[in-house]
Amino acid sequence: MDQSRIGTFITERRREKGLTQAQLAERLNITDRAVSKWETGKSLPDTSTMLELCGILGITADELLSGGRAAGEPKRSPASPGPAERRFSLRTGRGRWGAPLLGGSLLTGVLVCLICDTALSGGLTWSRIPALSAAYAWVLLSPPLALKRGGAAGSLLALSLFTVPYLYGLSRLLSIREVFTVGTVMTALSLLFLWPVYAVFRRAGRTSAALGITCLLLAGLTASIHGALFLLRAAPPAGWNGWSVLLLLLTAAVCFTWRRGGEKQ
Repeated sequence: MDQSRIGTFITERRREKGLTQAQLAERLNITDRAVSKWETGKSLPDTSTMLELCGILGITADELLSGGRAAGEPKRSPASPGPAERRFSLRTGRGRWGAPLLGGSLLTGVLVCLICDTALSGGLTWSRIPALSAAYAWVLLSPPLALKRGGAAGSLLALSLFTVPYLYGLSRLLSIREVFTVGTVMTALSLLFLWPVYAVFRRAGRTSAALGITCLLLAGLTASIHGALFLLRAAPPAGWNGWSVLLLLLTAAVCFTWRRGGEKQ
């Protein structure tokens, strides 16, 4: 598979359609940097965008992966899928069933727990904990399975909205107050890390700079969590904590140095 040839083909078809890189990126809901990488042969479209890209450019997936139309081959309508398109359609179809299958599996597990709990205890005791946890897991995991785009943002939003209520319910069921108090602080600190990381990768893509920024944020998160646990008297300070932060800072420095070296070449 010749990435350079594929990139040239994408460029030609985009220009034939009268689109700029920014316009194509907007229609695909990605960054124009990603389109630029395709056209310069540095990367390839992933399976989640390939069919949509083919539809916009008026080509088939087979033509895209081969980097051009075969000599003497008549122009085919994108509505007539080739073997590669059928393969990608199959994957997309399986994605649509992901959320219902996950929900069905979790529901089955919850029902088994409820039945066993009722049979052994004569009522609902411990089974309420897996039931609550299953509902929380479904809320977090269903967005990336059900949504073609925006699944990560959906999971982060669900994490932001439902984690504290879940911790409150869990603390009541376990009769352990610290599950809610300590868990809420850890959740807040984690969200202060996860949302910026999502924004960085959304804007910069999978680059060494994004990885470096993530390591810096993770170093701050690690230090904040250990400090919060010490202040809450939930855990004593450990000697290796400083080393973990230092290792993350060194990793960030390597990532930024690698990026600068790549730009000079």
